Amino acid sequence: MIGPDFYKQDTLPARDTRKAIQVPLPEKIGPYKIESLLERGGMSLLYLAVHPETKEPITIKVLFPEYMTNPEMVQRFIREAEIIALADHPNIVKLFGHGKWENGLYIAMEYVNGISLRQYLLRNLISLKRALEIVMEISMALCHLHAHGIIHRDLKPENILISESGAIKVIDFGIAQMLTDVRDSSSEKRLIGTPIYMSPEQRDNPESTSYPSDIYSLGIITYELVLGKLSHGQIHLGIMPRGLQKILSKALQQKPDNRYQDIVDFMTELSDYLNSSAMLKENKEIAPLSDLSESLRQAERSLVPSTPPFWKGIETGMATYRNIGSGYLYYDYFTLPNQGYGIVVGEPSVKGSPAIVYASTLRGMIRALSHLTHSPSELTTALNELLINDSMKQTFTFSCLLLSQDKNHLSFISCQCGSLFLIPAGTSDPIPIEAQDNPPLGLETGLHFTDLTHPWNRGDGLIFYASLHHPALLEGKLFSKEQLQASLEEASSKEPQAQVDSIFRKIKIEIGKSHDDHSIVIFNLFREM
Repeated sequence: MIGPDFYKQDTLPARDTRKAIQVPLPEKIGPYKIESLLERGGMSLLYLAVHPETKEPITIKVLFPEYMTNPEMVQRFIREAEIIALADHPNIVKLFGHGKWENGLYIAMEYVNGISLRQYLLRNLISLKRALEIVMEISMALCHLHAHGIIHRDLKPENILISESGAIKVIDFGIAQMLTDVRDSSSEKRLIGTPIYMSPEQRDNPESTSYPSDIYSLGIITYELVLGKLSHGQIHLGIMPRGLQKILSKALQQKPDNRYQDIVDFMTELSDYLNSSAMLKENKEIAPLSDLSESLRQAERSLVPSTPPFWKGIETGMATYRNIGSGYLYYDYFTLPNQGYGIVVGEPSVKGSPAIVYASTLRGMIRALSHLTHSPSELTTALNELLINDSMKQTFTFSCLLLSQDKNHLSFISCQCGSLFLIPAGTSDPIPIEAQDNPPLGLETGLHFTDLTHPWNRGDGLIFYASLHHPALLEGKLFSKEQLQASLEEASSKEPQAQVDSIFRKIKIEIGKSHDDHSIVIFNLFREM
């Protein structure tokens, strides 16, 4: 019987227990320009870089220099690159190149803008249908790997990414193995993989794995996705939907010969269940909250524009980071007479799902008022009175930017939400536009709100951003004037969307390290010459 300490063992590669050491950021690794450090792993560093030809972001994985004298680690690193190159599939991270550089070895891979399946599971209520759809995509990646004779051997939620568009990517082939590899039965047995997701045969003999071993790991992941939380090694199939119990029971058999021998068989039975009337019935019975959560996410997406608008005489770019569950950051665009345009951002004081309802009310009020007002202060005053008299009794942080091309000026107001930088024509030197900080909306009637007017000429650019809960989050170490200027200068293109993407990637890395419970929206506007 396996004791609880089994799941606490170190694995190969062992976790790096040393204190984090500041590593100088290299300018280039191979032909790739390095932008920032993404993550420090157990045996490697991950960097954010730019592809020299496409100018798109990529991930560079670098083996720690101290492992360069370890033949086994070097071989595994090289083998990982070869396996990724062989496994070209939409659900598997893509390889761009690999080789040597002055400090060792590197692998250049696709940059996935998203989060791990573990993070996704911890943050979201997932419906049964959505859980099984995710499993099917992981299964397709495994099917492709197995068709090429590749066993992943470390399939777990941390090694599966979900992009912002919802796409699934399997990553980390550091301990993957080709079925045709020569097994060294004489070597000392070491735990290879992650205990909770390991098959019994992998625990007993790490070199004895085959395709059913990956299917066992996928069975654990399926169980956790349907359960809606991490299992921590505790499996109780009786609490699973009845139509799924038989499938999971076979995938999780202790003896590999009793499991699915081919991932295609697992996919076939799972697909049959996914498209059955039994699944629809069980989904409604066991997952009403997750269905509601999915409906709210769809409603949330419909409230805000997914792409920047087309405005005559203005090039636009937009980037957003949304953390479901912490609150709701609403933003919108509108058009005014005489080539005038506006952007508004607002956030209700309440958190969670009710915030979406209150944000939709705010949206309706703003859209009704936008054509009746001529300045941000006028709009804000009228909006405040509507909120005071509304029965929902919510306060909102709020900001509004109005652009007038015929008058060559901008007007801006911030009610503890939103900041603005002007980039004068022909420069990359951002100038903060310091608007008076007004009180939130909905506090009391008769408040006086003050906006700011500033020249806005042809060739000028604007960076307008807002952050959920912390208006000053980006004004200090995460988004100083110097950092913004460096991002603008380093952008692979002067197109507003390319610039804002470059700015945003760096910010998001820092958010992930220390402020992952916030949402942010950034607008980049350029007035054509």
